[in-house]
Amino acid sequence: MSKRSTDIWEGLCGAFLIAVALIPPLLWSWRRWGATDAEVRRTLAGDELVPHPKGGFTQAITIRSPRERVWPWVAQIGQGRGGFYSYDFLENLIGCNIHSVDRIVPEYQHDEKSEGLRLHPKMPPVPFLAIEPGRSLLFGGNWYEDSPTAWVLAVDEVNENTTRLIARWMFDFKPGLGNTVMYKGFIEPISTVMGRKMLLGIKKRAEAAEFKASGA
Repeated sequence: MSKRSTDIWEGLCGAFLIAVALIPPLLWSWRRWGATDAEVRRTLAGDELVPHPKGGFTQAITIRSPRERVWPWVAQIGQGRGGFYSYDFLENLIGCNIHSVDRIVPEYQHDEKSEGLRLHPKMPPVPFLAIEPGRSLLFGGNWYEDSPTAWVLAVDEVNENTTRLIARWMFDFKPGLGNTVMYKGFIEPISTVMGRKMLLGIKKRAEAAEFKASGA
């Protein structure tokens, strides 16, 4: 199957999962997909930015690759960089122009001078807030007026060959029916499904690179 066909097939599967995520019990479980109780309760960078979140997720995955070799995949995330390793086909249906890469690209790496996290070429980037190289990357703040958000990726070493990747996204919004429908009915289910796929995409790439490097 060609990459184009694979992208379309995965996009259709992603659309189905988003529809399924509209069922509240399933959305609630996917909001903590892969995460342990300790990880859900754990304090992460950016938690203070959204003291009273109305939604979001804490998701996690185990990757069979050393932390220092998982980090570059995380550090190049974003539109115009390495992509989001998620459902490119769905993202590009709304003009995101995202092409997730299958290699580490040094010039795509975020650093202290990052301009932020781009989601779409015509949207302002989510503000860059902090980076701890090899360990965490944080974006958020008042991306839109009175609508604070925080998105952090934390890379934890389990042992010398295994990494735990945790993604947390939280948001708040101004009261109102329109905002409630938009955030809770659309943005949260879509982001939860896309976030899960992102973790799987990073795992797939990092472990494939590890397998190749080992010469197995």
